[in-house]
Order: sequence, then C-alpha cells, then structure tokens
Amino acid sequence: MARDLEKLLSNLGYGSRTQVARLLRDGAVTDAEGRPLGPKDSDPGGVLLVDGEPLDPRAPVTLVLHKPVGVVCSTSDPGATVYSLLPPRFAARKPVIAPIGRLDKESSGLLLLTDDGALNHRLTSPKHHVEKRYEVILDRPLRGDEAALFAAGGMLLDNDDRPLLPARLLARPGAASPADGAGDTVCTVVLTEGRYHQVRRMFAALGNHVLQLHRSVIGGLALPDDLPAGAWRPIRPEEAARVPLA
Repeated sequence: MARDLEKLLSNLGYGSRTQVARLLRDGAVTDAEGRPLGPKDSDPGGVLLVDGEPLDPRAPVTLVLHKPVGVVCSTSDPGATVYSLLPPRFAARKPVIAPIGRLDKESSGLLLLTDDGALNHRLTSPKHHVEKRYEVILDRPLRGDEAALFAAGGMLLDNDDRPLLPARLLARPGAASPADGAGDTVCTVVLTEGRYHQVRRMFAALGNHVLQLHRSVIGGLALPDDLPAGAWRPIRPEEAARVPLA
C-alpha cells in the first residue's frame, strides 16, 4: 500500500516515481486537513493538495475545453496544440487524455477530452448517433438545395470509399424550411459522424467554401457560456448526463 500514493501522483503527471517520492518526503503532499502524507502513506481518497494546490482530477476524467482557432488536436504537432492550454503535466498522465473527435486548426468550439478509451470510442462511433452541431459561415450564399442533398445521405466525398450518413442543415431563425435559406452565408449543420474535415468537404463538393467553423453542441451539451476561448474545466455531472457519457 505504501506505493499506491506514489503511483497515483506519477500517473497524474507529477513526476517519475523517484520525483514523487521526493515530493512526499518533503511534505509537499497534504490531505484536506493539512496533514503531510509521506512515502509510507497510501492514497486516502478525497481532497489532496500538492504544494498547496488541489490535486488534479483522478482518472477517469473528462474535460470540457473551448478550442480557439490556431491550435491543433495533437500531441506531436510542433505548433500550438490543445495540450498547451492544459497544465504541462497533463501530457504525462497515464492513461493519456485524448480528444473525443477533433477540430481542425482553423475551427473553434466545444471539444471534450478524456482518458477513458471506451468512452472515446462510444462517442465517436457513427453507430451511436451522437449528434454534433456546427455553426458555419460560407464564402458564397446557399443555393437552397443543400439541406435536401445532405439529408438524403449517400454523398461520396473525394478520397472516401463510403458514402456519408444523412446530415441536417437547419433553417435559419424565422425561415419556414432550410430551402428558404437560399442566399444566406450563415447556416448550422448537424452530423452523427466525424470524418476528416467533413463539413468543409461537404460544402466544397457543392462548390462552396467554409470561412468559419464552430462546434457548438455535442449530444445534448452546448458549449458552456462561462467557458471563454482557450479555457477548460472538468465536465460537471449535469453536463455529463447530456452527452451522454454512458
């Protein structure tokens, strides 16, 4: 049992086993009452502090992040990544915290990250029909037939060997139907799959170009109003129930 606390802290990215043992010997890890925990102590559960700061969330954890334009969903890209928005030690966590689906560098909006591989698969697999909503600004006005084409399913994008599942193009507020959006350059697209650059490629196949793309909703969870671009936090229980995560 003496190594359980060392293992917990090491898996949360606070350092190697040797470095974590040193933290414990130096009294840097305390319980909620401020009692130092040493190398011979096991994980007591509950609130723990490291150098006076609350312990990072234990696994399994799911994070809600407002991805800004200009960062990528990758661990290896030489430029700015979503991991640069998190504490540096998060990159050393075991198991790894990974994005649930991706947003490309020029897209923004709601991104979930988790260390639960089964959950990640469940939310990204098309067979589970988890909806993702995207707010789109186009270079050219809508023609008026896009909603019907998307809803029919069967679109085959370049370099894909499987047709797309049906998708929805939503009417703008006040429009009687999506077809009444003809002439608009702003629209909303709802998908139940998440292929590479899918929304951008769907409009490109119809001769249009996406200027801005923002994911606003995953499942029943909208991007929280209290989360500015670049900010993150652990998902709240009432939010987790909307995704759904189980």
